[in-house]
Formats: sequence, structure tokens, C-alpha cells
Amino acid sequence: MSLLECPTPIVAAPMAGGPTTPELVAAVAGAGGLGFVAAGYLSADTLADRVAATRSAVSAAGGGDRYGVNLFVPEQRDVDAAAVRAYADRIAPDAERLGVTLDPEAALAAATDDDWGAKVELLVSDPVPVVSLTFGLPDRGDIARLQRAGSRVLATVTTADEARRAAAAGVDGLVVQGPGAGGHSATYDPTREIELMSTVPLVHEMRSVVDLPVVAAGGVAEADDVLDLLVAGAEAVQVGTLLLRADEAGTAATHRAALADPAFRDPTRVATTLTRSFTGRPARALRNDFVAAHDEAAPPAYPALHHLTRPMRQAASAAGDPHRLHLWAGTGFRAARDAPAAEIVAELTARL
Repeated sequence: MSLLECPTPIVAAPMAGGPTTPELVAAVAGAGGLGFVAAGYLSADTLADRVAATRSAVSAAGGGDRYGVNLFVPEQRDVDAAAVRAYADRIAPDAERLGVTLDPEAALAAATDDDWGAKVELLVSDPVPVVSLTFGLPDRGDIARLQRAGSRVLATVTTADEARRAAAAGVDGLVVQGPGAGGHSATYDPTREIELMSTVPLVHEMRSVVDLPVVAAGGVAEADDVLDLLVAGAEAVQVGTLLLRADEAGTAATHRAALADPAFRDPTRVATTLTRSFTGRPARALRNDFVAAHDEAAPPAYPALHHLTRPMRQAASAAGDPHRLHLWAGTGFRAARDAPAAEIVAELTARL
């Protein structure tokens, strides 16, 4: 492959907050694919440790240098502090049921740039093969510095306009994320309405407007989906939800159990939805009681809402409460199962 140079066209999506582990990245790399360290929410020092552990694990698994780092590009929008405070009042009863008191002032203070500058400095001084960007585009100078250090830089995009902007910024390739992907949408505009569609036409559209290699993501449930995306012109297919139950994933037990729970897997219900209710940014999750109650009231105030609800979500996870936890999941979540990551990769590439 000209972009990622891996024999198996499967990429393990960066899943911040715990699911992505060095062991998961190494297992996918050992199976011929490529995995990403999820740098979101980590300090630069913690990221340095995570990169070192991943590099070692990938090497031990025979994965060569098939790994990368995903960075969250800092939000450029001002947060509506009054809206965050009002939302905190609204969801306070949910938190109190778990013994948690919400602190909107601390959440607003924590809404910083995710240690962006220090992370870029780290990756310039200690380069990794691939760096992917999510939530927007940084200064072109940062992209150029990462490239000069030896990294290929990918921009995650969700629309043709974003693809054009990414190409103009000089990136090496695109991660084209369809709306069926689990977790946060990479949309550059978190206030826009995102309609559900297949990733295949999105890949066709991107390839018609920019001349860059594409990694496709979103809505993958089986080998046929992988084949369809490669036929559409993608060089690789990125999967996340299908790896949440992998043996090597660090997915929280409550989240892992919900993905297998018949109550959520019932085909007669609307199982997943894009919601801002947990973080202030659209993210696809299993539709639980918290989403149903608060989604329409949630302001577009990322990352302040992420920091606001985080203590509640941590308490819910520890208590085994799936209805006050962010159960990130893509539309193909019913195909996720407990298995070694290498076995999951083999199944996804069975038609190739």
C-alpha cells in the first residue's frame, strides 16, 4: 500500500479513554494491519509513555513500524459558559444518583487545548510513522513539522469541503469517516446536522474532489463492507467498534457488557444515535436513558461537557450502570464479539 505500507488493509481506529491499548495496536499490526495510539485526553508525558509501550509491543508482535498516533485538534470555538452551567443543573439528578456532584466551573477551566503544543513537540522529537488528525486542521506549520520529522500526516474528514481544506493544508492522505462510525464524529463543525449514510458514496465523493489516498471508516460490520470500501477506492478500512470486545481492548466492563446486552441489540429498536449529551460534540453511541432524556438540551460545548460529565461517567462505569455512561458504538456494533483482534482482522479480510 502506498500510504500506510501494510500488507493487510485494516486499521485499528484510535479509541480514546481506554479501549485502545498497546496490546490492541500490536495485535492488529501483528496481523498485518496498522493501529493508532489514541492521544486524546492524555498529557504529553503520558503519551510519550504510551508511544514507547506501543512501539515495543508492536515490535515484539512482528508488526514492524505499523503504528501511529492520533491527535485531537483543539477546538477553535468559544464555549458558552452559561449553557454549560444550565446543562449541569439539568443533569445534576443523574449524577447525584451515583453520588457525584458536578462542577461546571472546573469543567470550563479544564476546557484547554489537550496539550497540543507539547504533543506536537514530542512527535517532532520522537517521530512515529503516521500521525492522524481529528476534529479539524491545525496550523499548516505543525503539519509540515510533523512531515519533516518523518511522519505521514492524515486528516480525518467527513465532507467534501473538509477534504478540500485538508488537501490545501498539505496532508498526505485522508481518513474518510462516514456517519455510521462509533464515537465522536470528526466533523469540523460540531453544530451541523449529520445525516446517516453509507461510507461508500462518501469515499467516491472524496476521491472526485481531491487527489489523495483514502482510508475509509464507519459502519463496517463484515468482510463484505471492507471489500465494498476497497472497491470504492479506499486503500484501507479503519474499524473501531468491531474491536471494542477484542481480547486486547481496554474497553470498560460496563461498556463491553452493554454491547452484548440483548436490550440494546434488539433489532426492533433504534440502537445507536449521534448525540452531544455526554461531551458537547456529536458522537455515535448506544441510545440509553441519559441520551433519551438530555440529547436535545445538550449545548455544542466540547470539551467542557466532556469534563463536566466525566466524573458521572466514571462512577456509572464502576457501578455497572449503562444508562449514565457514554456507550460509544457504530452502526455495525451487533457484529462485535469477544475474540482475539487477529481473528477479527482475519474475518474482515476473508473476501480479499
